[in-house]
Amino acid sequence: MMGELHGRLIAIGNSRGVRLPRAVIEQAGLVDEVLILVRDREVVIRPADAPRAGWEKALLQHGPPDDADLEFLQAPSRFEDQEWSW
Repeated sequence: MMGELHGRLIAIGNSRGVRLPRAVIEQAGLVDEVLILVRDREVVIRPADAPRAGWEKALLQHGPPDDADLEFLQAPSRFEDQEWSW
């Protein structure tokens, strides 16, 4: 585990940012999307939870879809039957 690091705010267009060493990024498990929180004058950066993460696994725990499931998923809705206007 890395200890305390000191950095510097750098200009990025009209904003400012901090460069993170690769080791910090890897240790924290950061990828392209991150969640940034501000708490008590501290900035916390952590991996963003992927929306719908684990949904497929949870669905498959209930077994493969049967004919009724597939029929429900393919059934037209009233939104498909009506002409939309904006």
